[in-house]
Amino acid sequence: MDFAFPSEDTAFRRDARAWLTARLPPGAPLPDPRVWERELGRAGWIGLGWPAGEAEYGNRRATLTQQVVWAEEYARSRAPARIGHIGENLLAPTLLAFGTPAQRDRFLPPIARGEELWCQGYSEPGAGSDLASLRTVATAVRDTAARDTAAGDAAAGGTAAGGTAAGDAAADRPSAHRTTTHHPTTYRITGQKIWTSLAPDADWCFVLARTTPGSRRHHGLSFLLVPMDQPGRIEVRPIRQMTGDADFSEVFFDGAHASADHLVGGEGNGWRVAMGLLALERGVSTLAQQIGFAEELARVVGEAVRSGTAARDPVLRDRLVRQWAELRTMRWNALRTLGGPSDPGAPSVAKLLWGGWRQRLGELAMAVRGPAAAAGPVDWSRERPYELDALQRLFLFSRADTIYGGSDEIQRTIIAERVLGLPREPR
Repeated sequence: MDFAFPSEDTAFRRDARAWLTARLPPGAPLPDPRVWERELGRAGWIGLGWPAGEAEYGNRRATLTQQVVWAEEYARSRAPARIGHIGENLLAPTLLAFGTPAQRDRFLPPIARGEELWCQGYSEPGAGSDLASLRTVATAVRDTAARDTAAGDAAAGGTAAGGTAAGDAAADRPSAHRTTTHHPTTYRITGQKIWTSLAPDADWCFVLARTTPGSRRHHGLSFLLVPMDQPGRIEVRPIRQMTGDADFSEVFFDGAHASADHLVGGEGNGWRVAMGLLALERGVSTLAQQIGFAEELARVVGEAVRSGTAARDPVLRDRLVRQWAELRTMRWNALRTLGGPSDPGAPSVAKLLWGGWRQRLGELAMAVRGPAAAAGPVDWSRERPYELDALQRLFLFSRADTIYGGSDEIQRTIIAERVLGLPREPR
């Protein structure tokens, strides 16, 4: 199998690298994340993977391999971490697949311009990897319109003829059939989401909620687009991690409003939409992610060389080489599956590979340091009570890599049931 990129991608890589270098010169401070998103949008770098057949939203067109090239160059440039990637890479493809033309026209342009930021409202305290057990409720607020089918038509005819009394009499006949239509205008959302990335910065949140009372599991769920600026109805509480950072938040909905026009895929079809979205989480971004992994591995190897542990310990050297070989294998596997036929097990295999790999890398970073790994990079003070260097942060955060985005246990269950055809787990 040929893993080489097409020759025409060389020019695309050169242009991408030149653009990033011009705006991110070495040693210069990183721009504000929101300002940077708008800069990317003005240059058309947002939405490279959106289908070419769709309307123009100001984004460039790129082949699948060119999307990989851009992602790799972006990672190599050490550009600011994206805060608009959830809208670009998750919501936008979902709207292209399941949204109405009006929804696409409303939401895709501001995403492409880098003006509106999104977060994802899926996991709950009792529904993480087992997403189907979520309990957040969205209650439809419906307008009621009533009309008479047969008698109403007769009444209309009588009125048209000038006989309002005759029309009123027709409406009162027992044979008249009266129908009531319910048009939802708004959904009121109540519940809690957790482990929500970028919630403090987000302008909107796509929320999976239960719209059918009494429904269970994946039945009766709907996919709603919810504005986050609703004081008193939406509260965001950052979650402090053991790294000292707060990359995730709890989001509480207390009667938050979502327009019925922003229901994606139809009421009760949320599970189908949500599963389509989850398949997008592990695509081109996996290859870009591996650029960052390679930089982390190089940092660990450099520490092993500086400390002399690599020279003294043959087992440690073997572990370092194994990490390098496994990272190369992950790259070949990602390239092999890129753009190929749909494989229900491919996303789960990829998550199992990189989650375990990065967790082992964090453990290896501490082994390279030895006892010194327990000490912080600066002396303790009241002003700076909890300081970590890059390798300590890697070790602590990597403990979550086999949990978030679907735990290892859930990924193995998916492979067993959907790929190997083993008996389903009792639920």
